[in-house]
Amino acid sequence: MTLRISKDTRLCMSLSGRPGNFGTRFQNYLYRELELDYLYKAFTTTDLPAAIGGIRALGIRGCAVSMPFKEACIEYLDGLHDSAATLQSVNTIVADDGRLTGYNTDYSAVVSLLGKHGVPRDTRYALRGSGGMAKAVGCALRDSGFASGCIVARNQAAGRALAEQCGVQWREVLGDEPAELLVNVTPLGMRGAEADQLAFDEPAVVAARWVFDVVAVPVETPLIRLARSLGKPVITGGEVIVLQAVEQFVLYTGVRPDDELIERAARFALAD
Repeated sequence: MTLRISKDTRLCMSLSGRPGNFGTRFQNYLYRELELDYLYKAFTTTDLPAAIGGIRALGIRGCAVSMPFKEACIEYLDGLHDSAATLQSVNTIVADDGRLTGYNTDYSAVVSLLGKHGVPRDTRYALRGSGGMAKAVGCALRDSGFASGCIVARNQAAGRALAEQCGVQWREVLGDEPAELLVNVTPLGMRGAEADQLAFDEPAVVAARWVFDVVAVPVETPLIRLARSLGKPVITGGEVIVLQAVEQFVLYTGVRPDDELIERAARFALAD
């Protein structure tokens, strides 16, 4: 795929502790198909303040933000959209005339998927994780009417804080606590050192009715594969990453692609 670069090209980027190629492939595919003069690149950093300053100084149009920068970046921004202010977690930065505003498109993606998959609101859930993405998912569950559940997190302070925010209990481990909906919001199962690890043990998956894993690379994580083998309905990280990326694209460009083009871009971006 070739994109022409001119002096007028608008630049977008991502910041992540583990840079992947989904955003680059997805965004650049849409730029090419819609003939938009944009270019997207992925980066990591060991100097977050300087990286955020570079967005402002270099006129970068937008920046996707992934672990571990979703909360840490906030102090370097000029303002937060309601979607990020409520969560105190940012996954998207948009620059307008040097002013940087943080958004959170993860939240809206999760709300949409819970409705699309018809998960009953009285379902008891267990959410594993306590970072920025866990906040987005937990608050999406809360605001969608899920009032019964628990946050499972080894970090007691962060886990308790998220549980209080969501109006549920905190547990260091799930143990024998039954959960109808299992939600993994940790790197367990992600390509790399933790690729073979299950976020929940097999008895918990057997007892569940639904399984939701936000890990997108690979889409078929050990947790998702186990759930499918047991005939459980699943929500995958691939679905989340596509929906949130569409909203980022709209924020950057002001253009909303049609469903057929989004589907083609997603297939291209998620292909190994």
